[in-house]
Amino acid sequence: MMKRFILVIIMMISTLGIYSFTNNALDAKKTSYASYYHDKFNGRKTASGEIFSNSKFTAANRTLPFGTNIKVTNLNNGKQVIVKINDRGPFHASRALDISKAAFDEIGDINHGTIPVEYEIVD
Repeated sequence: MMKRFILVIIMMISTLGIYSFTNNALDAKKTSYASYYHDKFNGRKTASGEIFSNSKFTAANRTLPFGTNIKVTNLNNGKQVIVKINDRGPFHASRALDISKAAFDEIGDINHGTIPVEYEIVD
């Protein structure tokens, strides 16, 4: 009887631990690198079906849901911008975000192809 009770307690703790981990995983700040879209993508459809424009504040990410707003912070200078996820990518292992040229220019220098960033979901 005591073994069964301990087993139930362990299962409850494990379940609560997994539940709390999955809830906080989406809210956590993440660090990676960001690049920007080339002008050749202007006017093309994104994975969400929207027409891409380098003048809007949008971004691509492999896993975040379309329509998610994220705050992107340049780790070199502290500048921030809010972008909306409307595409999939980037397809380069070292980067988590492709952001529009307007958003990239807001927080960094477009003469550099990538910048180290921290990003988090905002409501």
